[in-house]
Amino acid sequence: MARMHSGKKGKSGSKKPLSAKKITWQRYDKNELTQLISKLAKAQKSHSQIGIILRDSYGIPSVSQLTGKSITQILAEEKLLPKLPEDMLNLIRKYINITKHLQANRKDQPSVRGLQLTESKIKRLAKYYKANDKLPQDWRFSREHASLLIE
Repeated sequence: MARMHSGKKGKSGSKKPLSAKKITWQRYDKNELTQLISKLAKAQKSHSQIGIILRDSYGIPSVSQLTGKSITQILAEEKLLPKLPEDMLNLIRKYINITKHLQANRKDQPSVRGLQLTESKIKRLAKYYKANDKLPQDWRFSREHASLLIE
C-alpha cells in the first residue's frame, strides 16, 4: 500500500498465517477471553494495546480465530468502546504535538506542512466515520477544541 501524501511505496507489514484451523494448544475459551479483553479495556488500554498484550503475555495469536469476533466487536458488545476511534485519537494527538512544537519553533516550515497534512487526514477520516455511523453527523474537528477531544 502506498503512502498517502508522498510518491513513496509503503511499508510491508506482518501477515496472518494461511491456515485458519483452530489452535489446539490454546487454554483460554471464549468467555475467559472476553472477560480478559473487558478487564484490559477497563484499565484504559486501546484496541491495539489489548491485542499486543494478549499476544505477548497470554500467548493468544488471534482473537478472531478463537471467538469469531474482533476486539472492537467484543468491546462494542460490552459497551466499552471509546467515543472516538483509536486511529482518530492518534491523529489528533499527533496534531496537538505538532502545534506545541510550532509554538516553540515558529519558523519550522516542514512542521507547518506536516500540520496541514495531519489535519487533512483527520478530516478525511471523519468523513469516512460519519458515512459509516461511527461518528455523529454533526461532529466537527476544530483546532481550538483538539486538546479537549483527547481528554
